[in-house]
Formats: sequence, structure tokens, C-alpha cells
Amino acid sequence: MADVSIRLEHVSLAFDDKVVLKDVSFELLPGHTKIILGASGSGKSTILKLILGLWRPDGGAVVVNGKRVDTMSERELTAMRSDIGMVFQEGALFDSLTVEENVGFKLFEEGSMPDEDAYRRINEVLGFVGLREYGERMPSELSGGQRRRVAIARAMAYKPGILLYDEATTGLDPITALSVDQEIVKLRDLEGVTSIIVTHQLRDAFFVATHEAQRRNGHVEITPADAQKADEAEFIMLKDGVLIFEGNASELRAASDPYIRQFLS
Repeated sequence: MADVSIRLEHVSLAFDDKVVLKDVSFELLPGHTKIILGASGSGKSTILKLILGLWRPDGGAVVVNGKRVDTMSERELTAMRSDIGMVFQEGALFDSLTVEENVGFKLFEEGSMPDEDAYRRINEVLGFVGLREYGERMPSELSGGQRRRVAIARAMAYKPGILLYDEATTGLDPITALSVDQEIVKLRDLEGVTSIIVTHQLRDAFFVATHEAQRRNGHVEITPADAQKADEAEFIMLKDGVLIFEGNASELRAASDPYIRQFLS
């Protein structure tokens, strides 16, 4: 069995009397995808904060790349986060920096890469998301979908093994959201990135779970995934902080639980 990228073991968290997560456990293998669904306030984004070590659970263990995050020092957390990229709903770009400067922000900040190599990497990732010619533009000159794709390019610039997406397509029109979904699929299948996607957009969730990207004749093609590939994307459903479902797209669609049926309707 492959090493596990992320594991939650009986994780619980509460703020005063409000239970946010209760005895949540799951594993995510390298290069696979976990899609976390649930109503607002069900604990979806909390899981991302625990993985990043921004919050610590009251009970249980959070393990990333074989190391317990919930017992790490701040220095250890900084090192652990170097292998994690984060894409937020708003894109969270720096308005005063160009697209190129936004994408390369962490590369320049750390200063561990020669500028020539950093610009080569920036050009590479902007090309990956189809925005190579936008490097000198400011975020205010971009559409919503372009800003999200720049955020993805920034998150992947330093080649993290794990990418966390927090409502990355919320607020986008269907066509623009699809372009973001395609980037998520490409990163997973062509770059081998391990993904956790928090969303309440079912259309986007099912697209990512049931499609795959391949390079053919010098071009990238995104096509419906075969059954084996589709099984590498698993859904988690949270209800009031409790994990009530875990399985692939077909199993989710066939689930009989009334809460899940209502959520899917």
C-alpha cells in the first residue's frame, strides 16, 4: 500500500458548547483526491485549518506526510507547510503586485532560488494555467476566473505535493468554474498533486471526480475517467461535524441517506 499523504484519526474539535468535528477519520493517498461536502457550518473548512496546523484538535491526530501536525512546533509547522499549497475562494491575490509577482511571491520571499530559475518557473506555471501572456497585468485587470487560475498558479509555483482548495469555484459562472475544475484535474493527473477540495458546488465536485487529464500528441486532453481512475477521487459528507459518508461518485449518487438525498437534489 502506498504511503498516506494525509490522515485524520478520530479527530474532534469544539468551541465552548459548539461541536465542530466529532470523531472524524479518513485517509488520502498520494495523487488522489478527497472532496469534502456538507452544509455551511458542517466543519468542511475546519478540516483544512487542522491540516495546516492553524488549529489544533481537542482529540485525535492529524498526520501529514507521516508526521503529526497537531503536536508540531511553529518551526516544524512552517517546514511542513512548504509542501502544501492553498487556493482560497477569493483568490487572495496582492492587488499591488503584477500577476508575475503574485505567482512568484513565495519563490522571491524565500530567496532560495536564483531569479532566473524563479522566472522560468513562473512562466512555466502561468503557461500551465493558460495565462502566460498575462504576467505583466495587475489583478484588477483580470476576470474572476483568471484570478482564480492565477491563485492556482501561485499555489503550485513552489511544487507542493498537496493542494487544498477552499470553495475555489464559488461565485463563478458555470463556464469559468469549469476552467478552474480543469486546472484542478490537470494538476492532479499531470503533476501528481494530492488534492483536498472543499465545496458545495456539486457540478464542479462531480466533474473533478469523474474526469482525467492526459497528454496526447503534445496537447492536454480532459476526458471522462475510467472506473479505476474515478475511484481515486472520494467524497466525504459531513453533517454537523460528523462524517456520515465516504465513497466514490457512483456510491454517493446511490446513497439512500435522506440528508444526502436532499443535499444532492
